[in-house]
Amino acid sequence: MNVQPLKIVFHGQNAANFRLGFEALIGPEHTISDLSDALDLPGEREQYETADVVIGIKLNDSMPVPLKARLFHAPAAGTDAVNTSLLPASCVLANCFGHENAIAEYVMAALLMRHVPLAQADQDLRQQRWTFWAGRQAALRTEMGAQTLGLLGFGHIAQTIAHRAKAFGMRVHVANRSPIKHQQVDPSWTLDNLKDFMASADTVVVSLPLTDNTVGLVDAPALAAMRPDALLLNVGRGAVIDEQALYDALAGRQIGGAVIDTWYQYPTPTQTECAPSKFDFAALDNVLMTPHMSGWTEGTVRRRQETLADNIGRLSRGEALVNVLHGHLI
Repeated sequence: MNVQPLKIVFHGQNAANFRLGFEALIGPEHTISDLSDALDLPGEREQYETADVVIGIKLNDSMPVPLKARLFHAPAAGTDAVNTSLLPASCVLANCFGHENAIAEYVMAALLMRHVPLAQADQDLRQQRWTFWAGRQAALRTEMGAQTLGLLGFGHIAQTIAHRAKAFGMRVHVANRSPIKHQQVDPSWTLDNLKDFMASADTVVVSLPLTDNTVGLVDAPALAAMRPDALLLNVGRGAVIDEQALYDALAGRQIGGAVIDTWYQYPTPTQTECAPSKFDFAALDNVLMTPHMSGWTEGTVRRRQETLADNIGRLSRGEALVNVLHGHLI
């Protein structure tokens, strides 16, 4: 079978995370270049503009245009920072998943913390306080298996979470753009009944991507519909939940709490530290804050590398690509 040699560029620090050992996955016929985020080093602009394949997470008006690209491949699920109008007409935009297992484990860990307080029990016992000693009425704990888990969105992440949740005996409710019939889903709603869904669960996990239709989808009325002791987890995109409404609901103790992994403000190559929101979530004691870490594991990197290499191989052999989000090959 004829294989077309391809010129591949890894653009920026995010893409560089998937670079190590990549030659072994694609073969020696292709060439790989590593480019900086700013694309301002000698020769980088030309390499970017003439690449057959760009691996990166952003494309905007301030950047050179990948004039020759046939494949722009995000090494992540989200592509909201890629302006598809700047892609050549014959270029395909594709993405990667592979983070489902990692995020599902993160969600299960966050949920278990509410029911099995190992850290507090350890801390108390070191101070000779037997807070959770069995046999005392005040030491009784709740069980995760008695809870109802609500999944807003039912893509790769939510389906994997549902599988894990069922192993604990949880009921699984889903709200999705289209109706869901799935063996691991109990009741389901469409998004026009969002408030009914939000009211139905002990915990709501948001895993939706950021699109024009999902920005601010979880607004003040949706949060107000939640049970007063319910927990909200966001492992999708920060802006799917209205920032002001979320802060107000937590500050006013309208809901039981939140675990937030995806945010509203992020570091940049020039500003490596920043607050994750314009609101002071850090001052709230009913929020667990993590720095967009839920999907970041060795397994995620390996699986995404495999997807990148598979699509590059398909392109070089003239085969159909997977995970295509925009465009078609000519």
